[in-house]
Amino acid sequence: MDALATLLDGPRARGAFLLRSILTPPWSLRIEDRAPVTLLFMVRDEGWIVPDDATPVHLRPCDVAVVRGPEPYTVADAPGTEPRIVIRPGQVSATPQGEELCEEMDLGVRTWGDRAEPGPPPVGADGSVDAAGPGGPGGSAVMISGTYQMDGEISRRLLTALPHVLVLPRDSWNSPLPGLLAEEIVRAAPGQDVVLDRLLDLLLIAVLREWFSRPEAGAPSWFAAQSDPVVGPALRLLHDDPAYPWTVAGLAARAGVSRAALGRRFTDLVGEPPMAYLTSWRLALAADLLREPDATIAAVARKVGYGSPFALSAAFKRVRGVSPQQHRDAVAAS
Repeated sequence: MDALATLLDGPRARGAFLLRSILTPPWSLRIEDRAPVTLLFMVRDEGWIVPDDATPVHLRPCDVAVVRGPEPYTVADAPGTEPRIVIRPGQVSATPQGEELCEEMDLGVRTWGDRAEPGPPPVGADGSVDAAGPGGPGGSAVMISGTYQMDGEISRRLLTALPHVLVLPRDSWNSPLPGLLAEEIVRAAPGQDVVLDRLLDLLLIAVLREWFSRPEAGAPSWFAAQSDPVVGPALRLLHDDPAYPWTVAGLAARAGVSRAALGRRFTDLVGEPPMAYLTSWRLALAADLLREPDATIAAVARKVGYGSPFALSAAFKRVRGVSPQQHRDAVAAS
C-alpha cells in the first residue's frame, strides 16, 4: 500500500453529510461547521470560496474544490456578498441572527435552498425541465457539498499537506465521478447512503491524486518519495506492516541497497531517517486506534509494534507530551 492509499484509508466516509444546494443570487453561506474537510462541486452557475484570511477563489460551472477546515469560510455568488445563512456544527443552518432555516429551506431528497416563484418551470435549451415547478427549487446556482466529520491523526497527516482551498477546474482533468454524484444524490433507493459515501470517497481520492500529481501542488515529501525506486518500496513496507520489528538493515535488504545508501536517500527525500519516520507513523496509528473506546492500550501497542503498554506509553508521552490514556480522555472530551 502506498503512502497516499494508507492515509486515504483513514478518512473513509461513514454517513458523511451530503447536500445539493439550490440558490438564487445574491446568495452567501457562512460555513462555521468546523468540519476537517469539505468537497464542493459547482454543478451550475458560478460561485466563490472566500477564506477569512486569503484571496477568494473562483468556482466555475463543474469545478470541484476541496476546503480544509476547521477554520470558517464563506461560499457566495460574489466575494462581497454578505452572508445571509450560517452553517453551524451539526450542519444546522440559520440566519445570522440565529433563526433556524433547515425546515423552511428543505426541498426534498438531500436538497435544500430557495423555492421558485409561482409559474411554469424553466425549460433548458434541450427541452428538458430544469426545475421542479411552482414551489420547487428555484435558484440558478446548484452546488453539491460533501462534508467529512472525521478527525484523526492519520487524516491530519493528509490534510496538513493540502492548501486551505484547492480547486480542480473542469477543463483541467477528466472524471465521470462529479456527474455521477450529481445523479445519485437525489435518488432515494435502498442503501443509497452507503452508495453516496463510497462515491464521495472515490471523488475525494480522484481529486487528491490529481492534485498531488501537479507541480503547483507542492506535494509533501512522503508523496514524492513513493515514486523513488529505493525509498518507495521501503515506505510501502513500513506502511503495510508497521508492527514488524523493522531495522534499517532489514529495510535496506528488502530494497536491495546498502544500509548507508537507504538511510541517506530516505532522509534526503522524506526529511527524516527511516526509524524516526516509523516511530511517528506508529504513534499516529496508535492515536487513531485509541479513539476506539473498546481498544485497550495493550492491544493498540501490539498492533503498532510495541512490545508492551509501557513501551507504547513511554514513546507516546516522549513524542506527544501526554500519555495514551490522557490522549484518549482528551478525544472523548472533545
